[in-house]
Amino acid sequence: MTKNKKPRKKKSFKTGYVALIGRPNVGKSTLVNNLIGQKVAIVSKKPQTTRVSILGIKTTDRGQIIFVDNPGVHKPLHLMNRRMMNYVYSSLETADLLLLMIDASKKFGHGDQYVLDILKNVTRPIFLLINKVDLVKKEKVLLIIDHYQDLLPFKEIVPISALKGDNLERLEELIYNYLPEADKIYSENEISDQSEKFFLSEIIREKVLNHVEEELPYTTAVVIKSIEKTEIPEKPAAGRKEKRPARPLVRIQAEILVEKENHKGIIIGRQGVMIRTIGTEARKEMEEILESQVFLELSVRVREKWRDSEEILDLIEEQKG
Repeated sequence: MTKNKKPRKKKSFKTGYVALIGRPNVGKSTLVNNLIGQKVAIVSKKPQTTRVSILGIKTTDRGQIIFVDNPGVHKPLHLMNRRMMNYVYSSLETADLLLLMIDASKKFGHGDQYVLDILKNVTRPIFLLINKVDLVKKEKVLLIIDHYQDLLPFKEIVPISALKGDNLERLEELIYNYLPEADKIYSENEISDQSEKFFLSEIIREKVLNHVEEELPYTTAVVIKSIEKTEIPEKPAAGRKEKRPARPLVRIQAEILVEKENHKGIIIGRQGVMIRTIGTEARKEMEEILESQVFLELSVRVREKWRDSEEILDLIEEQKG
């Protein structure tokens, strides 16, 4: 006579917000993109690329992790920067779990201490993610762990490479251990909270960041003026009797804002080369995302001190939806 086997207990479904905190340029957006499996946040080598909190949503059979990609922690100089930091402070209060991310290839500095000071009174559980471990020797990673483990009561310390994907499966498993049992908040096919308009503006800004230097990355913004979706009508194909089928067409008008007249000249470039390059790269990526032919019209406008303008900052944030 065989004994009845006890049925395996089904793992409960978990859902929660997981906020990424860290200095600018430590790889937070790269990590979110890699964990989600596709691009939800723009990435560049310039600090302060992320200006608002962006959600990256990953739904599996086990649960739904809502990653909050925050702006890098810094001391604000303008109204724009104060708003950026407000996103960070808000996520400290609302997230179920915090991921403090550091760059293993950089020395500990005042900026790192500034982040730790912000986190000292936080009651949420905190992980330490040591990113870019592929760039340093194992001995240095061990020294970093030894240094940080006495600074805050981290629940977990996880060495990773956000770019190469090293140890991310392990990270995801650990995250689920700290999330509450709850039904999913977003539908299974949603991967972000951004509006189409905002994401398209971010694509343009990413291309600007990839091509400009010095102070321009900090003083540039993108506003989508209009999006018009139509079709290219069907027409006879050259040398053939059958007609070429109608194709979707998206017309986008966008404005790049700068603070100084000479910045406008840099964005446009000699004989318009720079703005054409930015436009071409942005258009190609938009066509892949929208699965449509895209006509992108870019212009550059000088708006002095826009980083301290409530009107402009509200307009930029409204694009997010």
